[in-house]
Amino acid sequence: MFEARHLRVLRAVAQSGSFAAAARELGCTQPAVSQQMKALEQSAGTPLVVRTGRALRLTEAGEALVRHAAGILAGLTAAEDEVAAIAGLRTGRVRLVSFPSGSSTLVPTAVAAMRAGSPGTRVSLVEAEPPRSVDMLREGECEIALAFRYDASPEWDDLVVRPLLTDRLVGLVPEGHPFADGGGDEAGDGIGIGTFAGEPWIAGCPRCRRHLVEVCERAGFTPRIDFATDDYPAVVGLVGAGLGVAVLPELAVESVRPKGTRTVRLAPEVRREVVALTLPDLERVPAVGAMLGHLESAAGPGVS
Repeated sequence: MFEARHLRVLRAVAQSGSFAAAARELGCTQPAVSQQMKALEQSAGTPLVVRTGRALRLTEAGEALVRHAAGILAGLTAAEDEVAAIAGLRTGRVRLVSFPSGSSTLVPTAVAAMRAGSPGTRVSLVEAEPPRSVDMLREGECEIALAFRYDASPEWDDLVVRPLLTDRLVGLVPEGHPFADGGGDEAGDGIGIGTFAGEPWIAGCPRCRRHLVEVCERAGFTPRIDFATDDYPAVVGLVGAGLGVAVLPELAVESVRPKGTRTVRLAPEVRREVVALTLPDLERVPAVGAMLGHLESAAGPGVS
């Protein structure tokens, strides 16, 4: 019989690479970690970690148990929270993971509403871009993940998907650029992305980067990406310094001061869907359901 506390220790050891680092992460002593790992190995009937020099390595059995531990611990967290709510405890916990522009626009309003309506609920936030944020949800490291996608796909079929808004992508050019007035063609339909085929580009996160290349290739060219960064203020700063052009979601432009830049309407319009994700079991936890509702309210009408 495997105990949840032992599985948490194993996961911490696997993630940190040592008993000492796992002890710091868990807030306990190194001997305590060692004792719990020994107890877990006795339950398993086989070694779960081996030493290679000063480092620790999972055995095949250890790797298998870590894979299963994520789902087990996520289910236990959901069970603990739901039982506490049924028992009438006015406490709870919601761990959010969000991409940066969601953290600075949607999350503050939603968390403030959650705190006002449920002051006993603890809400925490860490930042990660999809697909890492979605992996964290599946691994039991959060209850809600804010994510985005450009095209519908089956990658989230096992999750609860709450649509929040549709975010339009806009071009970003330096002041003084020929299209800095933001206008489109004579019909007012925006500027074709192919117009920027000869420009140097500044690209964003890996998923955004892949999508930029796909959009440009559909327009008949491959963008020359001179700079790539996950940091939206850095993208704006590079464009503002005249080092290239970029395509950003309007939500990202809202989250920074686009100093020295101008936005440009693109044709055809490119949009991404911003959603809140959770696990089916977690959706029934009152605190998680309330947080999802506050995120929907913070998103407003749903289309930018």
